[in-house]
Amino acid sequence: MRKIVVVVLAAIAVLTGPAQAQGRGKGTKRQENSQQNEEKKKKDAAAEAAYKNALRSIPEQKISDPWAKMR
Repeated sequence: MRKIVVVVLAAIAVLTGPAQAQGRGKGTKRQENSQQNEEKKKKDAAAEAAYKNALRSIPEQKISDPWAKMR
């Protein structure tokens, strides 16, 4: 009986360890600098513009009909 209790307690301890570790560190939230935030927005806007320009440079694809000659 004593061995079963020890095994159960060990299993509970092992299973609750990861759950307890996930809860740590949520109490502190760091504020980013406004300069860093502005730089990030500028980089994101530039990356978005470059992405849209790259999409425009892709030529339109013709719709192919593999059964066209069979009809």
